Amino acid sequence: MRLRTVELRVLVVAGLITVTALQGASVAFAQGLVPPAESGVVAAMLQEDRALERYVDTAAGLTVEQAVQFALEHNGELLAVRMEVDAARALVRQARLRANPQVGAGGSKQLNGSDNSVMVEGVLPLELGGRRAARVLVAARELEMREQMLADRERMLAAEVRMKFGEVLAEILKLGFNDDQLNTSRRGYRLVAARVDEGRTAPLERNMTLVEVNRLLSMRETAEGRVQVAMLGLRNLVGMKPEESLRLRGDFIELIGTLLPLTEATEQALRERPDLKTARAAESLAEAQIEQARAGGRPDASLRAGYQRMKQGFMVNGIDDAGRLAPIEMTSHSVTFGVMIDLPVRNKNQGMIEAAVAQAEAARLRREFLELTIRREVAAGYARYERAARAMEIFRVGVRGQADANLEIIRQTYELGSKSLLDYIAEQRRFYEVEAEFVDAVLNTYQSRVEIRRASGSPELIKR
Repeated sequence: MRLRTVELRVLVVAGLITVTALQGASVAFAQGLVPPAESGVVAAMLQEDRALERYVDTAAGLTVEQAVQFALEHNGELLAVRMEVDAARALVRQARLRANPQVGAGGSKQLNGSDNSVMVEGVLPLELGGRRAARVLVAARELEMREQMLADRERMLAAEVRMKFGEVLAEILKLGFNDDQLNTSRRGYRLVAARVDEGRTAPLERNMTLVEVNRLLSMRETAEGRVQVAMLGLRNLVGMKPEESLRLRGDFIELIGTLLPLTEATEQALRERPDLKTARAAESLAEAQIEQARAGGRPDASLRAGYQRMKQGFMVNGIDDAGRLAPIEMTSHSVTFGVMIDLPVRNKNQGMIEAAVAQAEAARLRREFLELTIRREVAAGYARYERAARAMEIFRVGVRGQADANLEIIRQTYELGSKSLLDYIAEQRRFYEVEAEFVDAVLNTYQSRVEIRRASGSPELIKR
């Protein structure tokens, strides 16, 4: 029991010491004992800085259309896909080539005699049963699919660049609002500091304003960091190095404009989208592979032709033209020819045909599902855009103007003495929060329009 009493007394004494210290700190803060306005640190904090000039160039900056074109020319992944298309084009040329003829040569020599022979033979594969035509068709379908995959990658890259460009613009706008708020607070601090020096305002208000300036300065560093990260992401998309200079030019325009009706946009998507064309090309490829498998199960033949020289000797002697005894020898020349036929009696490529038919059915199912997905994407894009546009318009008409009027009223009442400095600072924070939320609403509307273009396969997405 005595131990608990001692502990309680210690806690009470510690609490009194803490309260006393806080009261002393409050008195010191009220008396202006914190860094005065003449401090070098405070002076550095009060220097105005326009960070937007490092990211925006209204005369020579990169526009969104220029960013898309630059990405189409320099994006590393897209360049790799183009090389794959070149490889598929080379495979088509290879498929058109006919099978090479074969040439063989041989000979024989009698070990204990003079008999010997030499033979040369050639073989020419005929590739019957439509083998070559089927091979060329498969290669052509693969090329078509690669080309549509390239077009689809270009579509996706253009949409990604436009999305990222809008994201960077939004972060830059927020940074600009933060700069405006910070510079306004800096000017307000100077006015309050002048009043304190003249004795018309308590030093506490100067210190409160300085705290707000420091808070905004910290927020500005965070906002600029987000801008830099977004700019690095945009550089990566368009194919720039991280250290390359990049400044942007443009704004959010044509946010609420005329769009195609939903039915027309859906029809355009089903007609023009490269990924659906890729699925259809895959279906055609599967059909070509079925024909190739069937051709492989048909009879084939090869032509053979050869020449043979044979020298033979006998164990008797004869008289030659000069009347001398000489061994009797005979040299013969012969030509060989024939046809080698491959008869598909046991192996008719049944397994390959079944596999190709299954792959064709899988390609058809994928294509049908993609058509359903495209319809859903277009409908979702329009639904998102309609709600985003309404939200942006509500913000523009019913929120921003009222927030600006509220801030002006609070400012006037603060100058008249009816409101405190804390009331004015709180209202100023709400105003800039509204501005940041409005930027998010504008960005959402912009990205919704880009999504509609991407989902509907609009040619406006890529303007060459």
